Amino acid sequence: MKEALNPPINWDDFTKIDIRIGTILSAKIFKEAKKPAYKVTIDFGTLGTRKTSAQITKLYQPEDLIGKQVVAVVNFPPKQIATMMSECLLLGGLGNDNAVTIIQPEQPVKNGTRIG
Repeated sequence: MKEALNPPINWDDFTKIDIRIGTILSAKIFKEAKKPAYKVTIDFGTLGTRKTSAQITKLYQPEDLIGKQVVAVVNFPPKQIATMMSECLLLGGLGNDNAVTIIQPEQPVKNGTRIG
């Protein structure tokens, strides 16, 4: 059975999404979150650092995330998640056992590099 797609978007819709590469500076267990998650701080170069809550605990330990480059949406409005304000959305894919695999660039690139 084929999975249903979301409705089509146009190029202008896509260009409104600001997707950037950043490097994880810190990752800590987010005890206050309803679902298992980490508090993650990401360096986006000239855009500065942003914090997010990431439900990536099934495949990653906090100490293993430090220094990894990741892909994130940086222009969502801030969102309160438990005791922290999330400032970006770390992107990943849902795999086996509903485990999220983070999206990473194949080669190192400058923090803040725009995708798309």
